[in-house]
Amino acid sequence: MNEGQVERTLDRLAHEIIERNRGVDKLVIVGIRTTGATLAHRVAERINSIEKSSIRSIDLDVTPFRDDHPYQLVESGLPDLTGKAVLLVDDVLFTGRTARAALDAVVRSGRPASIQLLVLIDRGHREYPIQPDYVGRVMPTKHKERVEVDSNASIVDIVE
Repeated sequence: MNEGQVERTLDRLAHEIIERNRGVDKLVIVGIRTTGATLAHRVAERINSIEKSSIRSIDLDVTPFRDDHPYQLVESGLPDLTGKAVLLVDDVLFTGRTARAALDAVVRSGRPASIQLLVLIDRGHREYPIQPDYVGRVMPTKHKERVEVDSNASIVDIVE
């Protein structure tokens, strides 16, 4: 995906989010570090432009919540999310492990009304039963391939 394709995809996703949530009054956008957080900021900007709102995205480090990280009881660093519509944002969905870790962090921060997942790229190969609510593009890949999203979340490429 080139920069123009990414821009059009983000515009479409912003409109889908607004429509599905019937506005943005209770919406909280949480971006999974690092590229997911960049993407979340860009989605928030688009939503604010459309809705004339002032939503800000929150960055989330999921490292302490991963199943391959030594278990510790840690705070998520998120505000109280009780009653909120939480939108988790990540660049690429592959096995589902990062999304599962983000879910753990979110539920430690209250009881949201809903948790939704937005990914720019869904490449399949799940190890967990995670299904995104919003998908920029489905890119079937081989296991040994990688999908790279640049640090500005503006160019996507498959590399072997």
